Amino acid sequence: QGPRSARRPPPPPAMALARGILGLTVLASMPSEVSGHGQAIIKLHDITDEYMQMIACALPLLVAGIISLIFVVVLRSKLKAKPVGADINVPKMDELARKVKSGSIAFLKEEYKYLVVYVFIWSIVVLVLFTIKPMKEGESTDGVRSAACLIVGALLSGLSGFIGMSVATDGNVRTTVACASGSLNDGLKVAFTAGAAMGFGVVGLAATGLAFLLIVMKPERNLLEAVQYTHSFGFGASSIALFARVAGGIYTKAADVGADLVGKVEAGIDEDDPHNPAVIADNVGDNVGDVAGMGADLFESYIGSLIGAATLGAASVEGLALPLWLGAAGLLSSFVGYFFVSTKEKGDGWNTDLGALMFALEKGMYVANMLFVILAAVIVILLFGPDSEVGWKNFACVVIGLVAGMGIGKGTEYFTSFDYGPTISIKDRARTGPATVIIQGMGVGMVSTILPTMILVAAIVVCNQLSREYGIALAAVGMLGTLAISLSTDAYGPVADNAGGLAEMTHQGPAVRAKTDSLDALGNTTAAMGKGFAVGSAVLTALSLLAAFKDEVTHHRTIPMSFDIADPILLAGTLLGAMLPFFFAALTMMSVGKAAAEMIEEVRRQFREVKNENGVTLLQAIQIVTQRGTISERDDVEPDSDRCVLISTRSSVKEMIAPGLYAVFTPMVAGFLVGPRMVMGLLAGCIGSAAMMAIMMGNAGGAWDNSKKLCEKLQIKKTEQGKACVVGDTVGDPFKDTSGPSLDILLKLMAMVSLLIAPLMEGKADWEIWYVGAAILVICLMATLALIQQGILTWKDPLGVVDAAPSADKKVPASEPTVCTAPLRAAAHDPADAVREN
Repeated sequence: QGPRSARRPPPPPAMALARGILGLTVLASMPSEVSGHGQAIIKLHDITDEYMQMIACALPLLVAGIISLIFVVVLRSKLKAKPVGADINVPKMDELARKVKSGSIAFLKEEYKYLVVYVFIWSIVVLVLFTIKPMKEGESTDGVRSAACLIVGALLSGLSGFIGMSVATDGNVRTTVACASGSLNDGLKVAFTAGAAMGFGVVGLAATGLAFLLIVMKPERNLLEAVQYTHSFGFGASSIALFARVAGGIYTKAADVGADLVGKVEAGIDEDDPHNPAVIADNVGDNVGDVAGMGADLFESYIGSLIGAATLGAASVEGLALPLWLGAAGLLSSFVGYFFVSTKEKGDGWNTDLGALMFALEKGMYVANMLFVILAAVIVILLFGPDSEVGWKNFACVVIGLVAGMGIGKGTEYFTSFDYGPTISIKDRARTGPATVIIQGMGVGMVSTILPTMILVAAIVVCNQLSREYGIALAAVGMLGTLAISLSTDAYGPVADNAGGLAEMTHQGPAVRAKTDSLDALGNTTAAMGKGFAVGSAVLTALSLLAAFKDEVTHHRTIPMSFDIADPILLAGTLLGAMLPFFFAALTMMSVGKAAAEMIEEVRRQFREVKNENGVTLLQAIQIVTQRGTISERDDVEPDSDRCVLISTRSSVKEMIAPGLYAVFTPMVAGFLVGPRMVMGLLAGCIGSAAMMAIMMGNAGGAWDNSKKLCEKLQIKKTEQGKACVVGDTVGDPFKDTSGPSLDILLKLMAMVSLLIAPLMEGKADWEIWYVGAAILVICLMATLALIQQGILTWKDPLGVVDAAPSADKKVPASEPTVCTAPLRAAAHDPADAVREN
């Protein structure tokens, strides 16, 4: 096209979509000799207008995304129609559910206040950078386009987490009621409906947002340039995902550790005993960490895989269309698979056949995966033809990615389920105390890296041989193709966990608890499998983004750039990248430790100081329940759960800043200060190191958790052996729910940042723009000093300021908790005597 036609304004969106649908219909009906060369049935390269080509590529994904969002509205209406606690004369259940929901919303509002500022600052930075140096020479709108994509990515990522959390908090009480008034299958369907609303909501938003931006960014750009703008879309989503995972993980584990150590170990009460002040915060944490954080995480994984494959395949219209059409096929397959989830198990608690119950969820995934493979074959035939060697190689890569994801999930199940040797061995080591529990759990986690690593290595090597870097990117798309139903299964877990907590807090009968325990036990397995699946998809997604980065910084160079591992620059970057996951994990682990310390002291304080109108303390009420089994309304004490929610919210939002700062700035400093080769080494080292640490921490934490649950099943949870497993579970909590999942996002976020700034480094030699990197390094150092000044980066004891008793003339503000650092000790006399004395 000439300059005049290149500047022709695009048709209105409605007309463009109509023309795109009509064009696809006409091309599909054309005989081979009319529609162009080769045996492809739909010949997209015969479309002369590139704007119409982009519509043909993105339209199926856009339509599938919109249908998915409509399905979410239907699922939410269906969920809202289910009975609640008031319908079975247990209004207390609704009251507790409202506390969980209000605490979750309060946390997200506080978190999003910080993230709005973060997104605004980076939007300005991207606007300025790409206005000064646009991706396309002579274009002044590149900065605006990139900044708009960043804002949309951040908005949709945050919205996906909020939708998931909102639906999950509506689903927990309805799941409990379904178990109380119906069968185990009723409870399973309600919990899975809540999980499905999140799963389809996350994927629907991702598909709709990405497809829409590709169409909107296409005018006056070629296919590759239009895809490049979505890199900032991925950066916005990755940033929100990191903060959501880190802050949510710190929140939930601070509450969980406080509830476990003081409640279970010191006071000897059950996990969800309503007298534990941290139990509401713990249930809130399940939603903000395992639901909202996980939703933003997998939103970013999904679009990251599509963006990586689209960037590598945009040289041809078929290469661009394939991953986008596969995304649409995966959504359709997940929709069908949803209707196959059901069970005939009765729900006998720990005696339930978990294998049969697991199949109730897995058969939905199996149906979705089988249909996805069939549709993927159809898409390959449509785009490449039935006899195309290239097409079938691409199809093989998609299937390899799908099978690899399933294999990693099953391997994770083996190392974390209490039905198998690794977790049983941890329970056995508990006979000699907590130290041997921790040693054995670390060993199990390290050994568990072997199987997923071998699966990933095999998938990468074979896909590279078949279709080079594009094949690896397609494997990531295949692994995440049916994410909607996989995420539904994963999100089901926190809903079932909260349902069990509500059943215990409202003193439901053993039959109801047996059903919720069955659902909860199944949720633990699906959660562990989901974490393993997330690591595998993160590695393949990051590799595809790494390949896209290499392509971006080299495709216009007249002198080839070498990426030899023996190159000192690249090797130095590899060492730096391998170190970062350790530093990142350390920051998140210590953040949990600091937040948990505050929570522990607050729970101890409430046990001693919170009293009812008759003068009975919370600890005395617990002792009465423990010795008598019941407690009168006159002697019962209500804990102040709002204070615990406040502590977790305040600590988690403050502690999320440092990890996010270093994850974003490190690739920028390496790229601008040294050059692209340094970034390649940085990403390679980070991918290898972060993957191993994420697998080890996730599986070790899952094994520790299920060793504790095995003690519950064997009814030895209040023995010394059971308490040793509780200590191990407490160590494993930040492993599996904070640091491990955050590492998945770290490697993808760094790759996405690198891909975003690749056009700015294109054609640059080492040290050519060192002054830019030096300026960013100075900013990073200044931010570090500010974090030290604020006490976020510190070795000081977070409770040191309150170790000394306040002086007589200095009052402690009512808004600040006063603490008693001594562990609880059981009273030697009958607590009823103390009640009578009061």
